[in-house]
Amino acid sequence: MPVTTVNDRLLWQRRTQFTQWGIWAGWLTLAVLFVLCWQVMNKNTIWLFVEDAPRQAGDLLARAWPPRWSYLDRLWGPLWDTLNMATLGTALGLVLATPVAFLAARNTTPSAALVRPVALLVIVASRSINSLIWALLLVAIIGPGLTAGIVAIALRSIGFIGKLLYEAIEEIDQAQVESVAATGASRWQVMDYAVWPQIAPAFAGISVFRWDINIRESTILGLVGAGGIGLQLQSSLARLAWAEVTVIFIVILVTVAISEWISAKVRAAII
Repeated sequence: MPVTTVNDRLLWQRRTQFTQWGIWAGWLTLAVLFVLCWQVMNKNTIWLFVEDAPRQAGDLLARAWPPRWSYLDRLWGPLWDTLNMATLGTALGLVLATPVAFLAARNTTPSAALVRPVALLVIVASRSINSLIWALLLVAIIGPGLTAGIVAIALRSIGFIGKLLYEAIEEIDQAQVESVAATGASRWQVMDYAVWPQIAPAFAGISVFRWDINIRESTILGLVGAGGIGLQLQSSLARLAWAEVTVIFIVILVTVAISEWISAKVRAAII
């Protein structure tokens, strides 16, 4: 903290003049960026549409209410497909992400110079591409249907599960690992008796958490042809059947709320 002398008395100052000028320069930079972003936004914005938006929204809500509850019977099958897509995709993601996590962790990778960077690249690549993009690519490659959705969920899950799991592996107590290794145990036995018991709670928590996220993501994959309730949503949107869209939204909301509750209960029981 800066201190100056006035009449032979020490006077405390909050900041030096240089620091204060730096702060003002930072605020000025933010103001300039805000103005530039505002200009970019206004460049292609048709403000007549924005002014008319409240009326359009009111008209849409009027057509979407009341919900067409008779349409509910046609949603149970697609909803079941969505749950299966999320569950199987999560399971496949766990199978693929677990070895990647062990290869990415500093204390379990066979080669920190060669194997670990490749494993980290896989994790980063998976996290960088949204599940909707994965689904678009897979629908084009293997055709529309639940298989494309399941694989898309799995590929997206690798990055999430792999990152959290390899961080959990790196935080284990090395004393336990050294104790088991000192008995003459093989590398796989050390993994089984020293490493895995320490990360098992984290693995279970990550699995349930990712399953909860995948249920939310799988509800929209049908918009690109990956099956599930999203396919029904796309059909209703294409027909402008807004009363049906409302029913689908309510079903998705209830499903996500239940999955969130289950996830919270399971993680609380594990942790």
